[in-house]
Amino acid sequence: MKTIHYKRASTIDELEQIRTLQLQNNSQNISSEEKLQEGFVTVQHSVALLKQMNSACAHIIAKDNDILVGFALVMLSSFKNEIEVLIPMFERIDELVPKDKTYVVMGQICVNKNYRKQGIFRNLYQFYKEELQHKYEYLVTEIATTNPRSMKAHESIGFKVICIYEEDGIEWNIILWDWT
Repeated sequence: MKTIHYKRASTIDELEQIRTLQLQNNSQNISSEEKLQEGFVTVQHSVALLKQMNSACAHIIAKDNDILVGFALVMLSSFKNEIEVLIPMFERIDELVPKDKTYVVMGQICVNKNYRKQGIFRNLYQFYKEELQHKYEYLVTEIATTNPRSMKAHESIGFKVICIYEEDGIEWNIILWDWT
């Protein structure tokens, strides 16, 4: 029986394991069939950027002993210009979220293939909420329409679509989880 524990990322080793899991599940590194069935991640972060983001607000991770088996990145709006592909998302979020509301962006979520269908996705989000709801009213992220598994999983958590837009031929859903 696996015992998964949830925590905030705190070591370079954990950030390197996030990067490894990210590369293993990147849309460029998996088949079309796997993308449809398992979902995928789009953005690749350098360990240096993961470290900067983590210093500002630590990422949420799931571990099986010393092995990182899942992550949910925390991305503050101060990083909106660090990843070019995410700039349009941040611009839209700033237009959509009322100025008197606070939000944080879930930068990416991923669970190791060998650990899926065990509740880790849901538990990562529950821990995320427990850790950050005292500081933020909303959790916002975006998902490509071509990633139906991820859309369905996020809707089951409580995310609602607040905007659909197209950028560089890809249709994106901006989704929001209201913690108020």
